[in-house]
Amino acid sequence: MTTLFISDLHLEESRPDITRAFLGFLEKEAPGAEQLYILGDFFEAWIGDDEHTPLQEQVATALRKLSDSGTRIFLMHGNRDFLLGKDYCERAGATLLDDPTLINLYGTPTLLMHGDSLCTADVEYQKFRANMRNAKTQELILARPLSERQQMARQLREMSMATNRDKAQDIMDVTPDEVVRVMEAYNVPQLIHGHTHRPAEHNLTVHGESAKRIVLGDWDENVWWLTATPDQPPELKKKPLSSA
Repeated sequence: MTTLFISDLHLEESRPDITRAFLGFLEKEAPGAEQLYILGDFFEAWIGDDEHTPLQEQVATALRKLSDSGTRIFLMHGNRDFLLGKDYCERAGATLLDDPTLINLYGTPTLLMHGDSLCTADVEYQKFRANMRNAKTQELILARPLSERQQMARQLREMSMATNRDKAQDIMDVTPDEVVRVMEAYNVPQLIHGHTHRPAEHNLTVHGESAKRIVLGDWDENVWWLTATPDQPPELKKKPLSSA
């Protein structure tokens, strides 16, 4: 039995190399896996399940094939694709997860998150996040014509890139105290998340006991994934995107 975790692929038409790498991952690494968790920012942007681009449908077909083979697939919202809905998940054979979600990973209580809510030092972003995750706000956005939503997504992306260029790097990383607070609130010794694009394993203390935070990597230059089995602790793996 094997469980796989990935995040931050940022799939988009302008990066066919990432799409090829992901399809290769589904063909080479994922077959036979018990579960595949995709922890947010799977797509670079998502403006509603009523948009049916060739990329979106190609990815849905590939995921459905894996799902039909017996692998359970789970999708979590990220800060880029928070409008991804149940309709697309049904087409892809996936289940939409709440952020955060608590699972039992082969006997270890494990909290899964995208990770952006842990970056509490970025106060302006947290205000934006709270607004965008509001059900009423999302309802109003999705009621707009598709063309307007496409334009809005482009504008939000440009604003995000411009804003992040001026931010200190530590502001865009997780707040250590918030990590401990959340892990203590859920009483877990293990947290897995993405978002920060800083893949690593961090040892920390939660409720006076040893704990671990595992950060998944983004798929810009490398393919990153986490493998967990009943017999071995989770292991971060990577390979160059060019060789995937």
